[in-house]
Amino acid sequence: MKINQLLKKQGALASAASRKLGTLNKSLKDSALRAMADSLNENSGTILRANSEDIKNARALGEDFHVTERMLLDNDRVTDMVESLYKISDLDDPIGEIIESSKLPNGLLLEKVRVPLGVIGVIYESRPNITVDISALCIKSGNSVILRGGKEAFTTNSTITNIIRKSAETSGLPSYTIQFISSTDRSLVKQMLNMDKYIDLIIPRGSSDLVNFVAENAKMPAITGGVGVCHTFVDKSANFKKAIDIVVNAKVQRHTVCNALDTILIHQEIAKSFVPKLIEKMILNKVELRVDEKTLNYVNTKSQYVVPAKPDDYGKEFLALIASVKIVSSIDEAIKHIEKHGSGHSEAIVAENTTDSEMFLNTVDAAAVFANTSTRYNDGGEFGFGAEVAISTNKFHARGPMGLKELTSYKWKVRGNGQIRE
Repeated sequence: MKINQLLKKQGALASAASRKLGTLNKSLKDSALRAMADSLNENSGTILRANSEDIKNARALGEDFHVTERMLLDNDRVTDMVESLYKISDLDDPIGEIIESSKLPNGLLLEKVRVPLGVIGVIYESRPNITVDISALCIKSGNSVILRGGKEAFTTNSTITNIIRKSAETSGLPSYTIQFISSTDRSLVKQMLNMDKYIDLIIPRGSSDLVNFVAENAKMPAITGGVGVCHTFVDKSANFKKAIDIVVNAKVQRHTVCNALDTILIHQEIAKSFVPKLIEKMILNKVELRVDEKTLNYVNTKSQYVVPAKPDDYGKEFLALIASVKIVSSIDEAIKHIEKHGSGHSEAIVAENTTDSEMFLNTVDAAAVFANTSTRYNDGGEFGFGAEVAISTNKFHARGPMGLKELTSYKWKVRGNGQIRE
């Protein structure tokens, strides 16, 4: 596919910027991040007006609630972006870290040293905070970035990019460290995926359709993930209050994100006592429960929020106040259900029996596995990374929340004193 000349130029400029950025010291990068934070704060009104325009247009076009909810910015969310920049500026700089070192019998000194990846390409939908989080993590890890946001939040993303790019460059970062593709032409996405000469890693953030498209078409390495089909298994040894609090939090705290709960699995030995308590609490939170036939036997109230499940309600990412429920005979059946229907994102068990919880943690194959806590914690900010560029379900290079170190590679430095190989 022929690549647009403007994209080629952006790629070349990003490559040049990355080479300079990778040599900068921590102090300069951190001061730039703090300047970006101050600029966001000073221009919050401009950002909110741009976001209001995008929200209005999205609603007029009939976008789903979960899309507009992800797009929406308010004073608190802008403050969160500002605080994220400060947190990232306070983190240790991974670049130059000596991962390991050794001295060979011939006297050669070896060092395995952490280095930037180079140019990061990001294709994302809906959430404007991604613009800030990814730009900041890329700068801190010595990478330049090319951003391609969705058309639904175009005005917001381009406004934010202009603000942080100006403050970054004024602070001494190389020009074109941060670039935004200022066109909503969908053909540019495919072209971007062919820019392996310039882009070292591509990261999609959005729907399963977007993630799959990138995985199938990218010529450079791509991170897959972001599609969460998340389960919580309530074991027979579970503390009921603890289990209900965890399930409600995982579903309700923010239901439009990838680490929100989708399916509740309940051990049959506690179903008679646990199910009515769970249903009562979920109805109070206006969560629609799609339940299997066994669960229906323990439903003692009529409600619009409790309906029979269909086969495709298992293995579905709802992104809404909806959860499927299934009773299982054992922890083994719960694990098999997750193996069949999970996406490898976030899975949880609630159990007081440590043997069961450890078996679950050791057996379930997912980027993050939780015992006695909410899947909502699968997040770079919550893990102490400051923010994240994505949650990867890959098994190579990076898995789970991707922070600074996940945006690096390494090289070997070899120092000798005239040694030659015989």
